[in-house]
Amino acid sequence: MTKLKWGMIGGGEGSQIGPAHRLGALADGLFEFSAGALDHRPDEGREYAQRLGVATDRAYGDWKEMLEGERNRPDRIDLVTVATPNSTHFEITRAFLEAGFNVLCEKPMTMTVEEGEQIVRTAEASGKLCAVNYCYSAYPMVRQARAMVRAGEIGKVRLVVTNFSHGHHGDAADAENPRVRWRYDPAMAGVSGQFADCGIHALHMASFICNDEVETLSADFASTIAGRALEDDAMVNFRMARGTVGRLWTSSVAIGRQHGFDIQVFGETGGLRWASEHPNQLIYTPVGGRTQIIEKGESGLHDDAQRLSRVAIAHPEGFPLAVANIYCDLADAIRGQSRDGLPGAADGVRSMAAVHAAVESASNRGAWVDARPPMFR
Repeated sequence: MTKLKWGMIGGGEGSQIGPAHRLGALADGLFEFSAGALDHRPDEGREYAQRLGVATDRAYGDWKEMLEGERNRPDRIDLVTVATPNSTHFEITRAFLEAGFNVLCEKPMTMTVEEGEQIVRTAEASGKLCAVNYCYSAYPMVRQARAMVRAGEIGKVRLVVTNFSHGHHGDAADAENPRVRWRYDPAMAGVSGQFADCGIHALHMASFICNDEVETLSADFASTIAGRALEDDAMVNFRMARGTVGRLWTSSVAIGRQHGFDIQVFGETGGLRWASEHPNQLIYTPVGGRTQIIEKGESGLHDDAQRLSRVAIAHPEGFPLAVANIYCDLADAIRGQSRDGLPGAADGVRSMAAVHAAVESASNRGAWVDARPPMFR
């Protein structure tokens, strides 16, 4: 099978997310790294791309140069990943979609709901894919949980509790570190800090596993370190379209917690729990029965969990291979095979609507507000 051609914008040397994308895109031999504009400093970006094996004429200085360089090539890229600062996602993603490229955009997809709705419409008009990197949804045991809920194995879902809380921004002395500071700067991050950074992963996961959408929410935000314009801790209650009650906590000042992303789903006949720090196990408890550990790689898993498990039972598959699973689904989708679990532009705009709803709610002492984007009301 001929490899698809892949390009990347952002994610340069020293980037936190860039290596995960490169490892993920290349892990299964489905893509080749063909083009890149990897740094806001043109010379450094070109040099780094060439060190990674990109041909000199496809190592670009910025995204506009890359768009013009790839647009009319007979061997142009099949997919571009946008891994730049949040404030640039909309402009770059829209431009590449309009030019007929498939796009994988880092989250949050846009800074505003209106921009998100434009991306949804642009993707529909172009006929191209616009995926959003909610990569935690691609862990095999998360796909197992989703399949179990869809199959009715825990009955109707009553309650979902999720959190994404860490303590890596809890040192006030580190507040001016550029890799920390931008996350609480409205000019770079938008209207929300921690909720838009990590909380929307947890919110998307709740919708993904429960096969449901958030309708209303109530939020309480806190900025616990002086000088931060945006929140570093948030508590969000939400209600879903089918009546499920949701609870979400997200924090970057929870010192002692490392990654801290987990989810529990409670149904009428059973419960499930998954934690990113123990991604190989899904904990299942049937009503009136014993708690069981379902292991990645064991026999009898649902098809999606089996398909995305690469190595034998008891061997860990970490974050880069979860990202790789997104690229597997993207490769299938580009070739015309639909993948139900691939997060798309609709998920991106729903997340941004929830962010703005949470900001509105928090500024009004936790008032309940509509969390849906206007186009889906």
